[in-house]
Amino acid sequence: MPVTILAIESSCDDTSAAVVRDGYLLSNLIAGQEVHKSYGGVVPELASRAHQANIVPVVDQAIKYADIEREDIDALAFTRGPGLLGSLLVGTSFAKGFALALEKPLIEVNHLHAHILSHWLREKDKDKRTPGLPFLCLLVSGGHTQLIIVDRDMKLEGIGSTIDDAAGEAFDKCAKVMGMPYPGGPLIDKLASEGNPDRFIFTRPKIEGFNFSFSGLKTNFLYFLRDAVKERPEFVEENKKDLCASLQKTIIEILLDKLVKAALKTGIKEIGIAGGVAANSSLRSSLSQLAGQYGWNIYLPELKYTTDNAAMIAITAYFKYLENDFTGQDTVPLARFNI
Repeated sequence: MPVTILAIESSCDDTSAAVVRDGYLLSNLIAGQEVHKSYGGVVPELASRAHQANIVPVVDQAIKYADIEREDIDALAFTRGPGLLGSLLVGTSFAKGFALALEKPLIEVNHLHAHILSHWLREKDKDKRTPGLPFLCLLVSGGHTQLIIVDRDMKLEGIGSTIDDAAGEAFDKCAKVMGMPYPGGPLIDKLASEGNPDRFIFTRPKIEGFNFSFSGLKTNFLYFLRDAVKERPEFVEENKKDLCASLQKTIIEILLDKLVKAALKTGIKEIGIAGGVAANSSLRSSLSQLAGQYGWNIYLPELKYTTDNAAMIAITAYFKYLENDFTGQDTVPLARFNI
């Protein structure tokens, strides 16, 4: 019998619902929230209110696009965390209510776990390579930067993480210092393509093992601009492309330096990236170059699966369904939820 999962993702400011059947994606709907752009970042209260308005139509459309009936659903999946608590509550509560109404089991999903397992998501009529195991993944987003190993039993083990700020946060906050709108990461990527990455030199942390740090880089960037603007008020606008290129090069070198060390230490040659920053064009091209140098098989997620989406929640829930890994109606969302 086919296994059909309806999944809901509501960890931040995107309301998403998806349907997966036997590991193949049938639908994936996302409703974004433009309201946050004028505030320079996501406003939690506004995000949770928007989720309440969006979740019913998004779920309804996901079911219709999948061309299934509600009775065809075998389990309801939802993001338990990590994320904004108010936003998570909306998705969790909806999934619980829907599961009760359909008398179907619930599956909780770790948002970070799902980003990594999105590499195993399949779509009909599309050929896709999936990673061999063990698999080493650099998970890099606005809130998280981690190195994760997926072992031969599809279990996840974290071997490194940021000790302070995430790479995506460094991109966005440095962009804000330059007067760029939120989210700044994609804008830095765009401007960097026209700049000189060797024009400016910024701080690189000296952290033991496979851990990361980006707070020192952010501080160094802020003070550098402060001093430069004092001497010449037009400095940022005149040098924005070179600033973006140099900043981006620094962040990517920090990330890939640890990835190379982890790959060499573990001997793993199945390598991939996941998370919002996995959409960065320079990170993707740099990883491709390293693959040739070290003989890696690399896996780059489609851009539509780098941002928050319910498809990744659904495929993770599908694997959990096969293991009879269900949760109860007493499950509560977690703002902090480690892999």
